[in-house]
Amino acid sequence: MLLTFTRWVTFGILRFDPASRLGETVQFFLYDTVKILALLAAVIFVIGVVRTYVDTRRMKRVMAARGITGYMAASLFGAVTPFCSCSSIPIFLAFLKAGAPLGVMFAFLITSPLVNEYVVVLMAAFFGWKIAVLYTLSGIMIGVCAGMVLARMNLERFLVTDFIAPGADAPAVVTFTAFKGRLLFAWGEVTEILAKIWLWVLAGVALGAVIHNYVPQTAIEAVIHSTGVWSVPLAVLIGVPMYGSCAAIVPIAVALFQKGVPLGTALAFMMAISALSLPEAVMLRRAMTLRLIMVFFGVTTAGIILTGYLFNVLQGWFI
Repeated sequence: MLLTFTRWVTFGILRFDPASRLGETVQFFLYDTVKILALLAAVIFVIGVVRTYVDTRRMKRVMAARGITGYMAASLFGAVTPFCSCSSIPIFLAFLKAGAPLGVMFAFLITSPLVNEYVVVLMAAFFGWKIAVLYTLSGIMIGVCAGMVLARMNLERFLVTDFIAPGADAPAVVTFTAFKGRLLFAWGEVTEILAKIWLWVLAGVALGAVIHNYVPQTAIEAVIHSTGVWSVPLAVLIGVPMYGSCAAIVPIAVALFQKGVPLGTALAFMMAISALSLPEAVMLRRAMTLRLIMVFFGVTTAGIILTGYLFNVLQGWFI
């Protein structure tokens, strides 16, 4: 029905030529934009209601647990928070002030921008649910493994001591006296998040539509062939200095994939942009030394590169 509607708008109302690349590009843009925004609104609303039942003080206690439990809890907490890398930092810092372990909080900080409701929706819409689930699991595992590695390096001495004050309270718990309040909170989440990302969605879908309809597949394949096995680290190194929302990057990644870029390479590029950025490093400088930031970026980059290679190897199994 949506496909029929967008084709009617494109070729019936706007009078684009159905046989032209421009017409197909416009129809592609309209279809994906409407589909994505509708899915995002629905999923963000549901997750918003679920999140009203999360007690942050209890979450702090769980994340302080010994062994892998704390890392899994922090990574899962990051997965259900709808934040980009820079938006995750205030929560990261607040929990550090409340005495949460550094390695555990790194697990949260890494996972939060990689996995959230709108990223999962976009991945499912473009790549299918199978890849969306595998991407979600890989994002969580990157957070867990990188957090555990960073914890074993005893990096607390590189925190800015004037900023970190263990023993402070965890972020305040918002209580709801009626279910209506939870629904209003969830609706507020929908409006707030969509207000922040809708331009990213439009930009990403537009660029993806252009790549899909105008960029020759042979050109993309030539670039990948010339870089060979180095395509994954190259994609990550290109992505790290950039900053953007996954709402914009996912459509671009899928367009590159459809043009012949290996799945792992495309996803590694997307992960690097969403999880690591120069603005994030600047914000983290409030609480940690440059050396710690570099170690954090290095370990996370290594995790993303390994994940990219893994997806490239397994690509034929789930495509």
